[in-house]
Amino acid sequence: MDAIQTFEATTSPDQGPPRLAALRGAMAEAGLAGMLTPRADAWQGENVAPCDERLAWLTGFTGSAGFCAVLTDRAGIFIDGRYRVQVRQQVDPVFTPVHWPETGLADWLKEHCAPGAKIGFDPWLHTVREMRALRRDAPGIEFVATPHPIDGLWHDRPARPTAPAVPHPIEMSGQRSPDKRAACAEELEAAGVAQAVITLPDSICWLLNIRGADIPRTPTVQAFAVLHATGKVDLFIDPAKVADLGPDPDIAVHPFEAFEAYIATLEGPVRIDPVSAPSAVATALGAAGVRTVDGQDPCVLPKARKNPVELEGTRAAHHRDAVAMVEFLAWLDAQDPTTLSEIDVVRSLEGFRRATNALRDISFETISGAGPNGAIVHYRVTEESNRQLAKGELLLVDSGGQYVDGTTDITRTIALGTPPAGAVAAFTRVLRGMIALSRLRFPKGLAGRDIDAIARAPLWAAGQDYDHGTGHGVGSYLGVHEGPASISRRGTVRLDPGMILSNEPGYYREGAFGIRIENLIVVQEAAPIAGGDDRDMLDFETLTYVPIDTRLIDAGAMDAGERGWLNAYHTEVAARLEGRLSDRAAQWLVDAVKPI
Repeated sequence: MDAIQTFEATTSPDQGPPRLAALRGAMAEAGLAGMLTPRADAWQGENVAPCDERLAWLTGFTGSAGFCAVLTDRAGIFIDGRYRVQVRQQVDPVFTPVHWPETGLADWLKEHCAPGAKIGFDPWLHTVREMRALRRDAPGIEFVATPHPIDGLWHDRPARPTAPAVPHPIEMSGQRSPDKRAACAEELEAAGVAQAVITLPDSICWLLNIRGADIPRTPTVQAFAVLHATGKVDLFIDPAKVADLGPDPDIAVHPFEAFEAYIATLEGPVRIDPVSAPSAVATALGAAGVRTVDGQDPCVLPKARKNPVELEGTRAAHHRDAVAMVEFLAWLDAQDPTTLSEIDVVRSLEGFRRATNALRDISFETISGAGPNGAIVHYRVTEESNRQLAKGELLLVDSGGQYVDGTTDITRTIALGTPPAGAVAAFTRVLRGMIALSRLRFPKGLAGRDIDAIARAPLWAAGQDYDHGTGHGVGSYLGVHEGPASISRRGTVRLDPGMILSNEPGYYREGAFGIRIENLIVVQEAAPIAGGDDRDMLDFETLTYVPIDTRLIDAGAMDAGERGWLNAYHTEVAARLEGRLSDRAAQWLVDAVKPI
């Protein structure tokens, strides 16, 4: 069986200048002073199909977030803190990295464009909210909707994915699709809405209890849908993808290409989610005189609040994944690190996951960053970047699996011999932040932004921080990065029971090492405690049980409660994995979970 992850470099910086010149030629023919090229596709997902990798085709940048604004005399590539090292390695200097969101696109355009400049954008690649904000914040600029010129310049563009949809059984979903549709439709009816346009593939897959393979590492199908307040659904998809699913009297299947014309026939009011709906959807509805109402995709919150069956499946997936992780960590510790490369690490870990006989896919490209490569937050090893491991360095491994009962995501940072200067102190601060969040009790009604600082406090006290969120939502055999909740400064969505989130503080020293410790956690009702107020409280159940490298811990820098949590955690790791491991891994685990 072929390996899942491959290691070829899919882009090269030297491709950027001629492609930029070709795009500028197309802009000139269209009378445009600029063109926007986002990472996103029409479905606004973090992962996109190869045929939608326009940003990578143009610039060489392969990160999961960012965009490029090309003008006649400059080209800015906008990236957040996760990608500021990576972007310098992947793009030619003809593209200027712009720190985003510190510098907003509207401000950048106002600085570099003449008044009245025409800036092109593909309305299928930008959301309603994005374009409203740009027009509001850059009133002197004319934004012109146009098909993206790259589509005509990309002569070897891959074909659209054609993988079939498959049913997601009730044993895994925990709720029948008709019941989900009825509940969401009831919410629409109560809001006085006749229909909702649904454009997120994971929402459609959740609603209809299907999964697919259109997107690498994310088991979704590319489709659009209209949910009616009657509970009926119009599904716009390649009909061949659903030919084997069987008919449903309440689901009408239409060719994908019929979507735009169909929504123009709706009587409304129609709900669109400005956060995820392409601008083209609002334009089509507006041109037809259909009344629209802004509102959240009705599937987003119920999908995020996992039901008991989904949570039980996720626990089983994490238990299975923990066996693979411990087998891998035991194998790694038995090797001379100087005989291994980053790619060897990825292949070995994938092999242990495949040995579970339950792995459907990895949940994202495994991050295997040795030494300075660990400081590249979303590093993807290629044959060109592949680095030999070395004693005296750290190895950061961030990985996950897609199982039919759940999605996993775990990061462990491993000492390869004596840790480098500063690594133990930083690792201990990161661990203390992760423990603080794991132990947290908090009042019901808080959002992720209200608790994000708790994981950062030990680093802040030392004048350190990290440039990514502390936690993202995770799906149930869906996207490893799932909205709408997060633990971050931008996390405004209330945390509710059943939401699965990551807990992953980190620290990155460019040119030296990267540190991240990640467990998945689920929000739950907190048990009452004696003397507490009469108020509803929440806390977290930990889902991930894999040892944390105690060779990187300064126990003296931790208080008794922190040490007690870690020792209890390691005791639970041993109990959960008893009888599940090979003799070698079982013996390794005995030492790995010794109390500090």
